[in-house]
Amino acid sequence: MITTQAFPTIRDIRRSAWNDCFPGALEDWDYYVAVENAAIDDFQWRYLAVFEDGALVAVAAAFITHYRLDTTVSGAGKRLTARLERLWPGVLQVGLYAIGSPVAERCDAGFASSVPEGHRPRLLKHLLLAARQDADEFGIGLVAVKDAPTQDRHWADSCRAAGFQSMPSLPTGVLPLPYGSVDAYLGSLGKSTRKDLRRKLRAPGPRVEWRRNIDDVLPEVMRLYESTLTRAELQFERLPASYFTGVLERLEQRAVCALYWVDEHLVAFNLMLVDEHRLVDKFFGHDVEFTRDYNLYFRSWLTNVDYCIQHNIALYECGQAGYASKLRLGCEFEGNSLFFRHRNRLLNGLLRLAKMFLRPDRSDPAMAAVISET
Repeated sequence: MITTQAFPTIRDIRRSAWNDCFPGALEDWDYYVAVENAAIDDFQWRYLAVFEDGALVAVAAAFITHYRLDTTVSGAGKRLTARLERLWPGVLQVGLYAIGSPVAERCDAGFASSVPEGHRPRLLKHLLLAARQDADEFGIGLVAVKDAPTQDRHWADSCRAAGFQSMPSLPTGVLPLPYGSVDAYLGSLGKSTRKDLRRKLRAPGPRVEWRRNIDDVLPEVMRLYESTLTRAELQFERLPASYFTGVLERLEQRAVCALYWVDEHLVAFNLMLVDEHRLVDKFFGHDVEFTRDYNLYFRSWLTNVDYCIQHNIALYECGQAGYASKLRLGCEFEGNSLFFRHRNRLLNGLLRLAKMFLRPDRSDPAMAAVISET
């Protein structure tokens, strides 16, 4: 007998049971506890669980928020939707119940190690039904699956069977690192990029400090975070200081922050998750007044590449932004999809039309090229 339940906190699910569903995940039970403790504004957390004969067999994180439909739009499209929002405040904002997480790299459903591969589509169906029922309890019409891996046919088939529409979401950049040195990595890049990066490396650079506690510099870190956020076109959530300190404290050796100093000035920071297999870039914040003179973005990139090579880490996961630069830097891209359905048939039809204009690849040529690849 299969039953489902939605929990308001991940603490309602045993740590070992959750982690058994996501073997080797960096964004594991402890990560979600840190996220909960951070109390990010405008988000309410939900955790969906499927039980078979009383045993936990599948789980997924979910959240509730007010969502702006143009969140993934940039460039001219963003300027147009901003004008529309000024004319009709709130016209682009809807209540959203989404499977996934605003602070996780991708949407993954987890399955107990005892679940055979062939049983997963049936359990995904129950997760989708549980999300719909939980959303109804909160009076929310729009249910979505955020950033499901495009190559995961189980997600695509289950969402299609449930009547969900689909559109491309932001791809995830990854950089495999089968190199013995940074110089060997540079040798794999195009001639102009390689020449440019080597020139940047010859210039004086900031001092890099690796930290697992940033309490003493937290005000400066948040200044850099806020400054970077105001310049970002694609941003879903606003992270409080407690997110950065909580992730470092809770994940211990699996989280690290690189600080970049020019004399006594903190000019950049980079929060990352790391294990023996991969380094995940969570957030890079920098002071724009120092960025050009010290090439902070490319310095941090090469610092992370060097860290991976020195620690025999095979994969650098570098997030969902800056596609033009990442193409030059040799990244590969893993496609993601957004699935959604509104319970109101008329609104669902309007969203079908709106997605033609709100697709992320409509306004960013580099992103369009990457999405086309994936």
